[in-house]
Amino acid sequence: MPSDETGERTEREHRPSPIDVHVGGRVRLRRTLLGMSQEKLGDALGLTFQQVQKYERGVNRIGASRLFDLSRVLDVPIGFFFDDMPDALGGGGMATRRNFGLAEQQEGFDDDTLHRRETLELVRAYYRINDASVRKRVFELIKSLTPTE
Repeated sequence: MPSDETGERTEREHRPSPIDVHVGGRVRLRRTLLGMSQEKLGDALGLTFQQVQKYERGVNRIGASRLFDLSRVLDVPIGFFFDDMPDALGGGGMATRRNFGLAEQQEGFDDDTLHRRETLELVRAYYRINDASVRKRVFELIKSLTPTE
């Protein structure tokens, strides 16, 4: 354990990796979009909700096998957890994608729009509308209320 001359732990070991924080945030995003509680996700993975909480905050790093399990339970490809990763964390740049054969980077929001509770609740409510024609009319209504560019 790294420590300074007083024997105190260094600040670096207390901060989660930005990549772990990003991946954890994507776990939280998908879980929330599905309307799944931390407890329910934990049960599906054989974990406590506290362990899920630590993953979502990036405090605990998610290993490859756990990431595989998460992708299965949350019904997303593993790449989902790395989507919209900021360039500073290795998420952008053609050289990175070309060297490792990664798919083209998807367009994302520059702000935190997808992570806002209001957005997540709106998306969940929208997908709870069972009648496809009603859902389409709601979608068209929302589009009509927004300014065109």
